[in-house]
Amino acid sequence: MKWLLLIILLVPCLAGAEEARPLTDNPQAEARLKHLAVELRCLVCQNQTLADSNAPLAEDLRREVREMIAKDMSDKDIIEFLVTRYGDFILYRPPLKATTTLLWLGPFVLLIAGVAALVLALRRRQKKLVDLSLSEDERKRVAQLLSEGANRL
Repeated sequence: MKWLLLIILLVPCLAGAEEARPLTDNPQAEARLKHLAVELRCLVCQNQTLADSNAPLAEDLRREVREMIAKDMSDKDIIEFLVTRYGDFILYRPPLKATTTLLWLGPFVLLIAGVAALVLALRRRQKKLVDLSLSEDERKRVAQLLSEGANRL
């Protein structure tokens, strides 16, 4: 009885469910939006594209890009507008310029610095290690201590 009541209550909900439709009826515009959204960075998310982000600002930017596509702006014009407005940070792959040199070369500089520090540390450590040779008396004493320890076990 309970199951029948539950099914009767759920049927109207299921009848109204539809497949999600794109926000525009133009599939070409949606394809352009997807292409652009992958190339643009969400301004509030850590390392996410505009396509991946669910932040409210990302939704606003996608809506803005969709409106520019509807105005028949080219992809290049849209990107130039967003770069002018938000700077190179909006680009997921910023161009190599004087202002982004550290961004592109920084990881390599840090890697080289890390390898150099490791090599220097290993060389210092190697210099501190001294080859100690034992005298004959010291060897006999070590052997005696080892044999005494083995006898106690």
